[in-house]
Order: sequence, then C-alpha cells, then structure tokens
Amino acid sequence: MPEARLRPFVDRYIGYRERADVPLVRRETAGVFVVLILGWGAPLDVTDPRSAERGVRRVDSFVAGTFDGWCTTRTVGVGEGVELLLSPLTARRVLGLPLGELTNRAVGVGQLPDGWLDRLRCRLADAPDWTRRFALLDTALAARLAASPPVDARLDWAWRWLVARGGQGCVGTLATELGWSRRHLAVRFRQEVGLPPKTAARLLRFQQARSALAGAVAASGAASAGRAVDWAEVAARCGYYDQSHLIRDFHQFAGATPAALLAARPTG
Repeated sequence: MPEARLRPFVDRYIGYRERADVPLVRRETAGVFVVLILGWGAPLDVTDPRSAERGVRRVDSFVAGTFDGWCTTRTVGVGEGVELLLSPLTARRVLGLPLGELTNRAVGVGQLPDGWLDRLRCRLADAPDWTRRFALLDTALAARLAASPPVDARLDWAWRWLVARGGQGCVGTLATELGWSRRHLAVRFRQEVGLPPKTAARLLRFQQARSALAGAVAASGAASAGRAVDWAEVAARCGYYDQSHLIRDFHQFAGATPAALLAARPTG
C-alpha cells in the first residue's frame, strides 16, 4: 500500500520477480486505467493485434494508456520490477501529458518527457530491498503530484460520476448536470482520459463483470465457476441489455468469452 496521502490517487504497488524459461505470453484486457511498469530485468514486448505501431518491443519499462481493445505481453528470462495501475486523471498528472496522446499505445518510459521515470527506474533497481523501493515510489509520486496542477474540477467530477455508477449512467444526463454539451464532454474526455465517455462507461461495466468472474473463481475455483455464475444475472446487474451484449464486450475487451477466460484461469 502507498502511504496514506497517496491512497486517493494510487490503489497499490505490485513488486514482482518472475522467471520464464520459455516465452511467457499473457493476454491483457482493455481498461480505462493506465499501466505503468518500471522494470530492470528481462525485456518485454507489448503487442496490439490491431496495429503493430501501437505496441513496443524489447523494453523493461513502459506506460500503456487507456486501451479499448485487448493486447498481449511477451517475455522470456528473469523479470523484476514494479507495476502501478493509475486512474486516467491521476496518470495525467503523474505523466504530465494529456492521455489522448497515449490512447491505445504502449510507450517505453525513455520516450516520455523529462526522463524522470527512467531515472526513478534506475533508483528502484539499485535499492537494496522492496521496502526501500516502495518508499522511493511514495516520495517520487508525492513530489510529482504536488508539483502538477490539478485537473479541471468539472472533468474530475464527471469521472467520479461515471465510476460511482459503474458506467451505467446516461452520458447525456452527465453532460446536462455538468452544464456542457455532449460534444464538449466527449472532446474533453478524449483529450484528458484518452477515450470518449461512452467508451469509458462501457469499460467500467466490463470491469464490473470481470470482478464478478474473479469472485466466482475465488468462491468455487475455475473448474466449477462456469456453472456457478449466472451470466444473465451478471449482465443485468452490470448494465448490459442481455447476456449476448455482455459477451460481445468480452470479445472486444478481452479477446475471449467469459467461459473461455474462466477455463484459462489456474485453479491453484
């Protein structure tokens, strides 16, 4: 966990060390969040099947903006580093650039402005243990947030409005409550969040459905979770028209049906 003053902005830090003797390929689902990897081990490839130009090759550290489609990562060797998942508006402040510049893109941290993340990566790699690494993250992120101007309060309110409703609120209602036109709301979201509000809402609904899947696995194990989940009920609860609507979003955002994702999860 980050220190208390950072918890409104950063959910958690993940420190990892893993060894892959043969190429390890993972399918990464879409999300209305930003992934930041600061590593110092084996390099990774990030590939978006829709376009090779959206990915990045042979990097140990990268940032992936908000994505509206699934992608894959590939690595072999011993990888070590930290992973952070950031909300879009937090990432906008931490990275110092509108997320519209990173939509559906993964970029090596060395390509980002002013090089501070690359310097932080080196300090993390040199730190003697994980406790010190997490303390370095606390200090660096707190300084970065303190030095960056807050985002537009109306945009922050709009983001929280969508999150509070799990993406189920009407975008037209949101625009009316803000006093913005739907077009202006869409333009501002594309600039700062990286995706239009309708797509962000769809991804928030999808994330809720994914959480239901994870909860089913935790409760009954992958082998029996498929029988335990009432997907029609999950679809209704998460704001989908019907089960077919939910499955279409899983195909777009995860590249597989809910049942296929359940079957692929380990049971141990």
